[in-house]
Amino acid sequence: MTPILVAAATGLLAALLGTPIAIRLFRAWGWGQRIREDGPQGHLEKMGTPTMGGIVIIGGMVVAYFAARVRTPFTRAGLAVLAAAVGLGIVGALDDLLKIWRQRSLGLNKITKIVGQALVAVGFALAAVHFSHVTTDISFIRPLTGLRLGVGFYIWVFVMVAASSNAVNLTDGLDGLASGSAVLVLAAYVVISFWEARHSCQIAGLEPGCYGIRVVPALDVAIVAAGAMGSVAGFLWWNAAPAKIFMGDTGSLALGGLLAALAIMTETQLLLVILGGLFVLETTSVILQVAAFRITKRRVFRMTPIHHHFELLGWPEFTVIVRFWILAGLAVAFGLGLFYADFLARGGTV
Repeated sequence: MTPILVAAATGLLAALLGTPIAIRLFRAWGWGQRIREDGPQGHLEKMGTPTMGGIVIIGGMVVAYFAARVRTPFTRAGLAVLAAAVGLGIVGALDDLLKIWRQRSLGLNKITKIVGQALVAVGFALAAVHFSHVTTDISFIRPLTGLRLGVGFYIWVFVMVAASSNAVNLTDGLDGLASGSAVLVLAAYVVISFWEARHSCQIAGLEPGCYGIRVVPALDVAIVAAGAMGSVAGFLWWNAAPAKIFMGDTGSLALGGLLAALAIMTETQLLLVILGGLFVLETTSVILQVAAFRITKRRVFRMTPIHHHFELLGWPEFTVIVRFWILAGLAVAFGLGLFYADFLARGGTV
């Protein structure tokens, strides 16, 4: 438990103290945010706000992980999850840098971004299956027997990584909305991975407190999640409305990839749909809008992602953010409730 607390505290301090430095540097370098011209008019005043704050988030979680592992061994599971976040962060950073260089709100083209996400996803899947003993079954709260994908598992991992990273990216449209929601989901995965570490021994018939086959990797994953949670919380201090800095695609793609990696490594893949319910809602609104317009030439919402719809209805930005945080919290509470209910139904084993 102590390494988890150390990781969370280190990540929090690293981001809390490092973000003001990043704000000054990014402003001096001209790393300002580009704003959608067709977005709500109130957002135009945010033009030029320092972006690429995801660098601070990633740096904070990396420092937190290694600080918590000074006296204990690393595991391939923890390193694979961390590498997935860093890899997606690099893809996002390239996207952000192109936007800054071109002075437009368009960065990498769709194909290049998909290729980058695919490379990270396949690399992570190989590490998860061959070095961390993750099954190739589809999982909800635990692997679903009879749904083994085999080679198709690598495609499934890509779908999860791409969907999750793009979902967080879509949600990152209001000050602190994506970062605040991500903190809640990361907190859930701290609980889930620690819970798995604490109760895995019972599967092997070992005594509580032992270090069975899955215990150390699960604990290491909990440390990664805790470090990321602390880092995002520290960044949120400066990213909350009115934001002094934005995470950019660097942060949103990294956080989305991290959530997918945590779900895969803890074998709670479909549970992520519930825990990340707000991200699913944002993505679904975009899909519905595009589908409806192509079929009927009419829009379902005034603007998507859906948080902009409520802004155009007259809701103040801060009201939208807080109410969406509430939705994110309810989704996390429901997901954790399902996880615990399944734990009890299985007789107290994971």
